[in-house]
Amino acid sequence: MPHRDSNGTSSARVRRARPAPSPAEVAPARAPLDLSLLRTFLAVHRSGSFTAAARVLGLSQPTVTTQIRSLEQQLGRELFERRPRGAVPTSVADELATQVAAPIDALAAVAERGPLAAEKRPDPVHLAGPAELLCARVLPALAPLTDQGVRLRVTMGLTDELLDGLRGGRFDLVISTLRLRGRIFGAVPLADEEFVLVASPEWAERIGPRRVAAEGPAALRGVPIVAYADDLPIARRYWWHVFGERLTEQPAITVPDLRGVLAAVAAGAGISVLPRYLCLDALAAGAVVPLLLPEDPPINTGYLAQRPGAAANPHVLLVRDRMLRSAPSW
Repeated sequence: MPHRDSNGTSSARVRRARPAPSPAEVAPARAPLDLSLLRTFLAVHRSGSFTAAARVLGLSQPTVTTQIRSLEQQLGRELFERRPRGAVPTSVADELATQVAAPIDALAAVAERGPLAAEKRPDPVHLAGPAELLCARVLPALAPLTDQGVRLRVTMGLTDELLDGLRGGRFDLVISTLRLRGRIFGAVPLADEEFVLVASPEWAERIGPRRVAAEGPAALRGVPIVAYADDLPIARRYWWHVFGERLTEQPAITVPDLRGVLAAVAAGAGISVLPRYLCLDALAAGAVVPLLLPEDPPINTGYLAQRPGAAANPHVLLVRDRMLRSAPSW
């Protein structure tokens, strides 16, 4: 309320404003997250279910459920959507898994061998994937690691068989041509492969320049096809994606190795659809030529899958990181 000073002048009382509290003073301090809860969380995230995580950890399923609920309460966020077929991680869970996976795996490795145990030579890294990508891109990228003492044991084969080996513990890392479902493995995108329709220069001349662009698959009827398998998996996908038609032709030659397919096409056996990375040199040399350059070519993403617990071997991490750094240039 106004008051009069010694001169009789009316004035208002002025209160000095108190400084606003800092965010640290307003927000309550968050307690550190329990490592055992994070370990349980990571097991659920990787296995895709509370029951599977309980088996991995040697705990009861109710204990796992209780620990995840406790962690969710600490974070104030939901980590998993409970569904009949398992636990689906939220985006918060995916981000948390990215942050904690490497440190927890490293701690687990120390716990297994003991901090004062004598240093031993890491085990060989068991890597598996498609023969063509391994030979053309992966092994050249990994070659310098042998100078660091890394030992590689490489297996080539089809994705389904290799993933079975990963589940059985035969492999540490698998390059998968299929997107993995569930959270049993830690899998990340590795590289995209673009598919291109190619022929030898002689066959391209016989078909006729620009006919494929003008007439589509009609320009290719009766032209021999060289394929990876009898059901033409790559060519069929190309036909449907680019032409919007089903491919009904039978292959003239099947070779269960795309490098052999490329060799046959370059020699004049017919046409084929191949990953661009595999025929880059042949395209540059003119040994094969593209029959069509669509604006939206078919692309397949390869994934790098890692066996749970494989990170206990430091050389697995070296191989994994080297591949992820090199893959963008493939």
